[in-house]
Amino acid sequence: MRPSGRAAAWAELLRVSALFTVPGDAVAGAACVGVHPNRGTALAVGASLCLYEAGMALNDWADRAEDAVDRPHRPIPSGRVTPRAALAASGALTAAGLALAAAAGRPALAVASGLAATVWAYDLRLKHTPAAPATMAAARALDLLLGATATATRGRPDTLPAFRGVRSPAGPAVAGAGARDAARPARRRSAAGPASADRGPERLLGAGGGARNEGRRTRPTPGRDALTAATVLGAHTYAVTALSRRETQGGSTGTPLAALAATAVLATLTARARPGDAGAMAPPRGAGGAPAPATRQPGARHRAHSVATRLATPAGLAAAAYLRTAAKPFLHAALNPSPALTQRAVGGGIRAMIPLQAALAARSGAVGAGAALIGLVPVARTLSRKVSPT
Repeated sequence: MRPSGRAAAWAELLRVSALFTVPGDAVAGAACVGVHPNRGTALAVGASLCLYEAGMALNDWADRAEDAVDRPHRPIPSGRVTPRAALAASGALTAAGLALAAAAGRPALAVASGLAATVWAYDLRLKHTPAAPATMAAARALDLLLGATATATRGRPDTLPAFRGVRSPAGPAVAGAGARDAARPARRRSAAGPASADRGPERLLGAGGGARNEGRRTRPTPGRDALTAATVLGAHTYAVTALSRRETQGGSTGTPLAALAATAVLATLTARARPGDAGAMAPPRGAGGAPAPATRQPGARHRAHSVATRLATPAGLAAAAYLRTAAKPFLHAALNPSPALTQRAVGGGIRAMIPLQAALAARSGAVGAGAALIGLVPVARTLSRKVSPT
């Protein structure tokens, strides 16, 4: 086989067009913990890419007998990649992913180990069981938490407003917390303590020391924000995985309709401002800051204003892009559940993860990161025409 043919076979085996859906997990996780992307984020992205590709190679190795009947053109059944090479590549990529996670700290390695175990369990045993969608959803959620944990371990959370006043191993609290805070006795410091690489993932993700009051509003903790984002991403993955279970046979109308409904709900939830954010669903104000009389702001008008305001935010725009990317192919598959349209719906659902990640990042305040992720959508769409993401 020519080198170009061999490279094309491996690109098809590893689903390179779907690779662009992976970095956004770590970026969204970093945004959720309120830390700018750092070395830990880069290591988490590398670990995620390796573990994702390990799963792709292992998936085709495990399904080689089934693919010989349903998809004889796939790299392994067609003889372009040997089963032994695919299995060896999966093992090597798993080891590389765990090594990169270990470089980000022990908490990140713990999350990555759980992610690797989930991937192998899915491909080797759970893929053809009712637990398959939940297992794949757990893998995506863990991938986002890997980015959050690695970023929090390597970052300095005291440099952002959500962590101001929290101590870091690099020195005292940032300027603005005041010299008085730096001189306080250790027993009166923030309960969050130093951001140490020896902490468990749950303590690192909750490094903000719990919810803090800002005026009359309560700002969510970084840990809660990361868990919420992981749940949203996992729910979308569940819907896409449930749909993919019939992509070679088609014939299901209810599954794409359920995926379409889930997408609409997730887009609505993601477009909303977080509780405690400035102006989050704030009621209209009148003169002197007093609440405006109800007669001056009818209920329908207020709801329309709230929806328009929500959609005008970066998170709202990204959520709208997510809905547009996934909803159309899901609807087509529901109207005509043929194998071809079902496969197209699965591909659309996979690509829709990118704007969803962008919306989650923007919702946490990382607008620039969200915009950068949105830029990956056309690249993923172009590559998907050459190499199928499913």
